[in-house]
Amino acid sequence: MPLAPISDQSAAAVIARFLKARGVRRVYGLCGGHIMPIWMRLDAEGIRIVDVRDERAAVYMAHAEAQLTGGLGVALVTAGPGVTNAMTGIANAHVARASVLVLSGLPPTAQENRGALQDIVHTELVRSLTRYARTVRHPDLVPQELAEAAARALGEAGEPGPVYLDFPVDTLRATVSGAVQLPECFDPPALARVVPAPDAVQAAVDKLWTAKRILFISGRGAGGAGSALSALLKRLNAAYLDTGESRGLIDDDHPSVVAAMRGSVMGQADLVVTVGRRLDFQLAYGSPAIFGTTEFLRIADCAAELRDNRRGVVELFADPALALQAILDAAPATPPASTPEWLAGLRQQHQQRSDKLAIAMRTAAPGDDGRMHPNRVLASLRDALPRDAIVVADGGDFLSFARVGLPAQTYLDPGSLGCIGVGTPFGIAASLACPERVVVVATGDGAFGFNAMEIDTAVRHQAPVLVVVANNGSWAIEVRDQQETHGKVVGTHLQFADHAAMARAFGMHAERVSSPDDLPAAIARALANRPALLDVVVTPQAASSDAKSGLAWVPDLQALAAWDDAERKWRAGSW
Repeated sequence: MPLAPISDQSAAAVIARFLKARGVRRVYGLCGGHIMPIWMRLDAEGIRIVDVRDERAAVYMAHAEAQLTGGLGVALVTAGPGVTNAMTGIANAHVARASVLVLSGLPPTAQENRGALQDIVHTELVRSLTRYARTVRHPDLVPQELAEAAARALGEAGEPGPVYLDFPVDTLRATVSGAVQLPECFDPPALARVVPAPDAVQAAVDKLWTAKRILFISGRGAGGAGSALSALLKRLNAAYLDTGESRGLIDDDHPSVVAAMRGSVMGQADLVVTVGRRLDFQLAYGSPAIFGTTEFLRIADCAAELRDNRRGVVELFADPALALQAILDAAPATPPASTPEWLAGLRQQHQQRSDKLAIAMRTAAPGDDGRMHPNRVLASLRDALPRDAIVVADGGDFLSFARVGLPAQTYLDPGSLGCIGVGTPFGIAASLACPERVVVVATGDGAFGFNAMEIDTAVRHQAPVLVVVANNGSWAIEVRDQQETHGKVVGTHLQFADHAAMARAFGMHAERVSSPDDLPAAIARALANRPALLDVVVTPQAASSDAKSGLAWVPDLQALAAWDDAERKWRAGSW
């Protein structure tokens, strides 16, 4: 006999009210019996459920929601395989510091550890990937555990990132005592911000005002610091590099932006300032082999972005926005020692290279197979997209082209975990969170395949996203590596599958494009009929910068072949 409806004082109801009180408008999930009480109470509270086709995609969507809104992204996945399916998404959120709350269920406590359906200890699986992972077995513990999990996810006095809670289904149905439903558990607290120490601020000012060639590099932890960073860059005549983590924080028109001179400026600076950014593989781990004798000034509010790989001559453990503003407030009236000519020269070369790239993209020659170059796709998108479009780039080879060739004020990509397949889920969540903005997913065909079924989710929820698939019928970076390194291609060719036909089967506007002359009109039609998909056939022969760099064959000491050679020479003492 079915159980009675879930009461409005049940643990499930308390969970739903908590999320509503914390401003959660959407929960991404895939239904199942162990989470049905939460599922139905979310609906009763007016929280929209975006039901997906795979739990991994649900966590990706919650990740994008958190990153774009600055709030809490929530994924609801059922027990057993629901949780194991979600783990790749949790891992990606873990590396990216995304504030994601993952909720799940368990068999009733009376059936625990007896071989019940989907009976598995989830917390042991996800603990290394989360900031907090608990099973809540008593209904009266639900309010405080939710509050603690949310605090950990948002980084209150610690590093933000994914958290996990699960509940036996009988706990979800049980009543929560009114005495423990305290207002402070539900009210969103004001997030504490770490204030910089005055002596560290003064040390930073002294260092910045005596350096001559200053380079700022920002990361995910710099979110919210754009205004102070922009002002400080101008004051110091400093050069600036963004990363995929912080792209759009500083406008491309800012005179400090020298992205096209990335390789040169890293070796020329005498002071590198990292703002909420790890010195990971994308920045050569801060190695002297690449950065030479430069000194580092580190600014971050979490240890992972403050002292990894290279310690700073000055380190500010503080909220980056507060730290940068404190530096501005403490700055002397005297001009800094930095030379405007150095920055002006870099900026001029950056602009020349950028203009040259834009022209080259429009005229990129097809491959020997007659198929168009991927840059022709990106050039047409550059012409069609509004300035404030949200760009999601995904893939291996095509991501490399898009990262360089597609400007964006707001940008999302797989991040340093290299978790390809995020594109379509990220794009769906972005278009739901920001329906007033155009959202485009620029993805390779291999990456698209990971979560291609989520186009069904986009159609059902009318998520106004445009997915552009660069279809080169291969895992192109790996194909090139196999050809050049091993002389043989094994298991890296795909079909030139008709992804547009699949999208149309799910009711989505979709077109297959094989000529660059047809792209402008096709893009215009797709933008007018979102959700939409364009399946653009491109040549697999075009070599991206990542394909040329050695990234595929994974050098021993550095991620890129040139950096690896420099590192070997430096370690041998001949650099």
